[in-house]
Amino acid sequence: MTLLNTFHDSGLLNPSWDTEMMPIVKQTAGTILLAIVSSFMAVSHAQPLAPGNTATSFSLTGINQFSTGLDQGGNFNWYEADARLRMTRQFSSEWAAGFSVGYGYDRWFWNDAKAFGGQAPWNSISTPSIGLSFQYTPQPGLTFMFNPSVEWAGEDGVGTAGSSIYGAVLAASNRFNKDLTLGLGVGVFRELGETKAFPYLVVNWKITDKLTLRNPLPAGPAGGAGLELAYAIDNQWSVGVGGAYRKYRFRLNDSGPYAGGVGQNRMIPIFARVSYAFTPSTALDFYASAVTGGIVQAVSEDGSRSKSVGYNTGLGLALNLSHRF
Repeated sequence: MTLLNTFHDSGLLNPSWDTEMMPIVKQTAGTILLAIVSSFMAVSHAQPLAPGNTATSFSLTGINQFSTGLDQGGNFNWYEADARLRMTRQFSSEWAAGFSVGYGYDRWFWNDAKAFGGQAPWNSISTPSIGLSFQYTPQPGLTFMFNPSVEWAGEDGVGTAGSSIYGAVLAASNRFNKDLTLGLGVGVFRELGETKAFPYLVVNWKITDKLTLRNPLPAGPAGGAGLELAYAIDNQWSVGVGGAYRKYRFRLNDSGPYAGGVGQNRMIPIFARVSYAFTPSTALDFYASAVTGGIVQAVSEDGSRSKSVGYNTGLGLALNLSHRF
């Protein structure tokens, strides 16, 4: 609306992830379950890269949100499929850089959408994306990150013209001790006619040997990195609960009721996670979510038609399979 897609620099969140680049998270209509693409289990079990080494990772995600009622009548549901490929190289003890490519596809289904005059405001949305990640560590514990990215978020038939969302996330963090890393970040993005800037906190606090408070999500055009309270049951099993605020936009095609305009989804996703690491580099994450405070909006290109509608709490499930080579 994207996931912009911006890269998430995991080194800012977990000291053991210093050289691994987290995946981009797509913020299209299907990204209500934003946490599912983070695939942190595979990353968190990996060892930091030594200078001169390169790490490659891949993730596949499937999401389904069940029928969700609109405040002014009707309901919707959707599913998403998403694939991401990432590569990071540690050039020296101070510098690391990487890139990511991804593609996501969302399919929305509207049933008697009275809130939109009985017409579906949008149907299918595609989101190809690319991004870069740069990390500078001038001294142990102090890290600076710069992650520029661009994505093309649009309904089927839109193409790349007029659907680009581009910008960058910048952040700085300091590891105060082996259990606490804190920092500040800011994201600035140009998305379909408006520029948005937002600050966010970088948090990785190991409260106990098993309990950690951290950012589970990438920061990108949809918002900051959120918070998750995670519990490591053992070396393979992990659970967590968390949430974030998100808002994303995408271009509508010329054949719909809001021709050539912009669609938008704003919400507060809350999730619970169970993860299992088959090996130190392969993991499966299962998510259950509740999306609260949701509002969908559609505006035609000429501004002659505009509609903003709230929706009920929506429930969803997701699976994410990730592997690091």
